[in-house]
Amino acid sequence: MERRCGSDRGQVAVEFTGMVPVVLGTIVLLWQAALVGYAWSLAGNAADAAARAGTVGGAGACAAAAQASVSGAWTVAADCGAGGDLYTASVQVNVPVLFPGFDIPVPVRGTAAVAREGDE
Repeated sequence: MERRCGSDRGQVAVEFTGMVPVVLGTIVLLWQAALVGYAWSLAGNAADAAARAGTVGGAGACAAAAQASVSGAWTVAADCGAGGDLYTASVQVNVPVLFPGFDIPVPVRGTAAVAREGDE
């Protein structure tokens, strides 16, 4: 049996070692994209809850409802106000890096409006 000079022994190990960073990087990017989408969903839901609470209880209830509708690990800021026949709430949620609590300064904003209840 003749041995070849340029054998491909160990090629699988070399290819595996080269692909590990690519696979891990892809997983991290997909996870980060999922967190951005989840932050967007949280911001919209918090804005809905804040607008509903604000139309009945005012700005204090609006901000409290926005904070209560999101887990404590997420950074939330609410801007509530009445304009005309609608009570609006705009909630800003910061996007985390890989896990909630470690935020980057990239906010995601959700806005909602509810018809004001009042004496007619």
